[in-house]
Amino acid sequence: MIKNPVKRNSRLAVRSALISAIPVGIAGGLLSYFFFSIPLSNALIFMAALAVITSIIAYWVIYKIQFSRLEQLNRITRNIARKRFEDYENLSTDHKDELDYLITQSVRASKTVEREIQRLNRIENYRKEFIGDISHELKTPIFAIQGFIETLLNGAIEDEEVNRQFLKKAMRNVNRLTFLTKDLMEISKLETGELKSEIQDIYVGNLIKDVVESLQYKAQKENVEIELEDIGKNILVHADRNQIKQVLINLVENAIKYNRSGGTVTVGTKPFSKDKNRILVYIQDTGIGIDQQYIDRVTERFFRVDKSRSREKGGTGLGLAIVKHIMEAHGEKFFIESTPGVGSTFSFTLTKVQRSPVSDTID
Repeated sequence: MIKNPVKRNSRLAVRSALISAIPVGIAGGLLSYFFFSIPLSNALIFMAALAVITSIIAYWVIYKIQFSRLEQLNRITRNIARKRFEDYENLSTDHKDELDYLITQSVRASKTVEREIQRLNRIENYRKEFIGDISHELKTPIFAIQGFIETLLNGAIEDEEVNRQFLKKAMRNVNRLTFLTKDLMEISKLETGELKSEIQDIYVGNLIKDVVESLQYKAQKENVEIELEDIGKNILVHADRNQIKQVLINLVENAIKYNRSGGTVTVGTKPFSKDKNRILVYIQDTGIGIDQQYIDRVTERFFRVDKSRSREKGGTGLGLAIVKHIMEAHGEKFFIESTPGVGSTFSFTLTKVQRSPVSDTID
């Protein structure tokens, strides 16, 4: 990096003057000698020859010092314009002047442009994939609703038993669109950072109890029992109440949805072994489980291990993705452990606080 451009320019000017002065000085000395020792005609011929030789030497010196590096600089800028990027790690010279500085800066600019293009390509691929996923997810319920309505309009509306059945099916698909739209808006805000966390002190036990009570009707409908273990009513955590509630709802609903008839869902808290300042909230089920090869992917948007079962149960494919984003926004950890045919355990950390809260109370 140039600390003093004025001094460096002065040094470069002196260097160039010295380089130019060497052949000129040699030529001047030889010219003086021959001008006074040989006839005028021969002296003129010699002067012309010496001028040619001096020009060749000067050109060679300039080419050696400047031209090759200018070519390097031109190659770098041309590649940037063409979006072609090379490895310039070995591109260096023994000179430490302004031209070397420009070459170094051009190499840095090339790497920066390359990284930015790669980032934009990832965003574009993400956008295309996202649009494709949304189109696919919207298409199924819309076509189903369209089919039910067309059937009713073609005469089925006159049959009271049939029209009620078709209207119920259409309503289920409308609800699915509603849930999908809500989840899409939620994850969009999370991914863009538009949804800000309102951190406060809350009793995690109360929050877990509220969520479990609100989902009891779903568990009974699926013949699944929800059990509460030590939920630590007096444990205060530092988190956004609404977002952590959303996490708990998504995970408990997921545990109910992919459970077996007569199964159980266990919700509880325990100390986090890796950090005494955190607790671990866990949701354990006795459901179908997840193969190890899919565990890293279940938090991806719209990813489903069993697509037919997920759609039959009304899932949007965004629940675990939302959980992951919320926990990352909180700076907490999210874990998934599962054994096919045995069940799964979803858990996440929350940071404990010691002072008394103003926004929540113990039951």
